[in-house]
Amino acid sequence: MDYRKLGHTDIKVSEICLGTMTWGEQNTEAEGHEQMDYAVEMGINFFDTAEMYAVPPRAETQGSTEKIVGTWLKKTGMRDKIILATKVAGRAPMTWLRDDGAGTEHTREQIMEAIDKSLARLQTDYIDLYQLHWPDRPMNIFGGLGYTHYGDEKNRIEDILGVLADIQKAGKVRHFGLSNETPWGIMKFLHYAEVDKSLPRMVSVQNAYNFLNRIYELGSSEIFHREGVGLLAYSPLAQGYLTGKYQNGALPQGSRKQLFDRLQRYETPAADRAIEGYLKIAEKYGVDASQLANQFVTTRDFVTSNIIGATSMEQLKLAVTSIDLQLSEEMLADIEAVHLNAPNICP
Repeated sequence: MDYRKLGHTDIKVSEICLGTMTWGEQNTEAEGHEQMDYAVEMGINFFDTAEMYAVPPRAETQGSTEKIVGTWLKKTGMRDKIILATKVAGRAPMTWLRDDGAGTEHTREQIMEAIDKSLARLQTDYIDLYQLHWPDRPMNIFGGLGYTHYGDEKNRIEDILGVLADIQKAGKVRHFGLSNETPWGIMKFLHYAEVDKSLPRMVSVQNAYNFLNRIYELGSSEIFHREGVGLLAYSPLAQGYLTGKYQNGALPQGSRKQLFDRLQRYETPAADRAIEGYLKIAEKYGVDASQLANQFVTTRDFVTSNIIGATSMEQLKLAVTSIDLQLSEEMLADIEAVHLNAPNICP
């Protein structure tokens, strides 16, 4: 397992990060604990969760994932060995996260409430990386391509950073990151922190990145090289589509698509053809399709950590051991050829 520097900090995180969003919905507490035990055994020191989890978001399961991580931390006494990341929900009509029943947004009151609740569920007194789960401004994300301007509403980025600075001063959070953010958004957060040195500087951005969605390369990757804001890549398997399990209309029993029918982000008209191209590359070289997709993400020079997730130990072991796969120049050329014929078809 390789370890990479988290932004400008002195923290080193494993190249594979353990994602947790199915725990409390598709996975039990015992299964979550088993996954964390295995991850640590394999050298993973980086766990990612969110106040909103489990997914799909609903009142009955909200916070359950953080609670499962928290009981494992208490049981094992390994808090000082783990780089722990969680997230505060962005603007959305989810009325069950806040005590007053309001929809979520990044106000001072809501962020303060959210961090204290996360700390309690995680049974810790500090978070290593606290992330804004998605922007607090109207955005065309989670499947949208291109920017849609919804009006001249004032962004609250500087105000948000002021709240985060207070949380940091209180010792509740070490560092901060973004998620589902645009190049403009990343640079705007960095701008305010540059102008006012009392404001925290973002160290990472957690965006989707996989064979079907390489939009991060178009603008944000330069920010990594010039500003040191690393990518925490999520959905490296395009929510399972790059394994081939949904090809030709297949609907495996117990899969997220079968259970929740919410994966339309990866069902654009050209997706099947592109996925077939990547599956043929895996077949050509005699490698597992999921490991090919995972290792491509892990080995990009702008990726700080690849966030993998699994509902079974078999899936988890395939994901973690993908780091042993060697990608040849021929394999990479074949991948690029498929990409150029179907670029970024599932934003």
